[in-house]
Amino acid sequence: MKSIVEVKKTAARPERILQYGEGNFLRAFVDWMIDLLNEKTDFNGNVVQVQPLDRGMADMINEQKGLYTTVLRGVQNSKTVEEYRCLNSVSRCINPYRDYETYMAVAENPDLRFIVSNTTEAGIAYHEGDKLDDKPQTSYPGKVCAFLHHRWQHFAGAQRAGLIVIPCELIDKNGDTLKRIVLQYAKEWKLEEAFTTWVEQACDFCNSLVDRIVPGYPREEADALCQKLGYKDNLLDAAEIFHLWVIECHKNFHGDELPFDKAGLNVVWTDDMSFYRTRKVRILNGAHTMTVLAAHQAGLDTVEECIKDQMVYSFMRKGIFEEIIPSMDGDKAELEKYAEDVLERFANPYIRHLLMSISLNSTSKFKTRDLPSLLGYLDKKGTLPKRLVFSLAALISFYQGTEKDGAALKGDRNGQTYLIQDSPEVLARFAQLYGEGGDASAKAARLAKGILSESSWWGQDLTKVPGLEAMVADYLARIWTDGIQATMQSVL
Repeated sequence: MKSIVEVKKTAARPERILQYGEGNFLRAFVDWMIDLLNEKTDFNGNVVQVQPLDRGMADMINEQKGLYTTVLRGVQNSKTVEEYRCLNSVSRCINPYRDYETYMAVAENPDLRFIVSNTTEAGIAYHEGDKLDDKPQTSYPGKVCAFLHHRWQHFAGAQRAGLIVIPCELIDKNGDTLKRIVLQYAKEWKLEEAFTTWVEQACDFCNSLVDRIVPGYPREEADALCQKLGYKDNLLDAAEIFHLWVIECHKNFHGDELPFDKAGLNVVWTDDMSFYRTRKVRILNGAHTMTVLAAHQAGLDTVEECIKDQMVYSFMRKGIFEEIIPSMDGDKAELEKYAEDVLERFANPYIRHLLMSISLNSTSKFKTRDLPSLLGYLDKKGTLPKRLVFSLAALISFYQGTEKDGAALKGDRNGQTYLIQDSPEVLARFAQLYGEGGDASAKAARLAKGILSESSWWGQDLTKVPGLEAMVADYLARIWTDGIQATMQSVL
């Protein structure tokens, strides 16, 4: 079979976008959008990718000359939709650890206008010890600061050389945070005051929210898909059909420069993205975190299985519509429409979304995704939401383990070991509390009090929430005596 480079053509266009990150998500999200912009508008621009870590995919991407195929599949309006697209919006991928001068030369490109990124949630962080003359800096913000400084010098501080920065990392206020750390490095490195002024005035750091489920390379189907496409593609990138990009700008909306609307893309330019973020985090992500730990203990392994299981689906649906949405402000009809779309996305038969993948760092996820709904419901209704409280008990039950496997705790599901992964201090506290033994009632009371009182985890002492500690302890004791399924059934 011929390779993709023998069958498909590349397109020489100006490199208008610098992209930190060459992974599955950006390639099936931003680069896919840019490909559509090139086809349907007069944007006429390519993406130059930067490998953010010393080990990555630059060689594979360059071997295919930036070409790869997105495999978009899902369910829309109860109908299965499939879309295959060979993208030629990526010109190349640079490894700055090996080709630093090539990477910095991109700063001298007058056509460059945008920076996008996805360096994981941990990527937008300060790293002590980064220096201007490092080649490259360890941290992503350090790399951006050095890159912008080189561009400022090359164009003698011209305002027209400023860049629009749109990070995609899943942290709140990602653009604001990136800018703050970039300016922190500028101060620490004693860079010119005029440079700091240029960053403030000529550049725009936008906050953004991204939404698309991207499993990535479809390993089990790759050969069959290549046979269907008629060429070998080692960079196949599978994703769902749904996509949403919300971009919050502080200065000007940039829809004239990135005319996503003309390409029919679901991109929202706004001066306040808080509603969109709250909606996604509390409904989509909240439904995941509320359900998956209990569902895993009940013997399920994927989100699709949760949708097909009558009891688990009923639990998830009632939790969303009867507890999460009532805890929120905003138009109820709009929130319910979004929730229906989310459930349809969860049912996508082409997305194998493992519950254990979602289970990572569940304590911090519960704090961000579900605790606001739990407390918001209590504030609005005057009673505790039983399904959300049960999900908190299921989290504590899921973390039952005392033995380590590397950095993880070992949990047990019907004789099968699963790995509980969270921060070391969280795992150590669970192991300590579980190690003290006792019958179901005593253990439940100890765990409920010990975990809910960890203010550093939750931002407050949850034992002070009226009735919560007793309710969690009761659900825990029932999980350990009656079983997870019977206890879940009782809250329906």
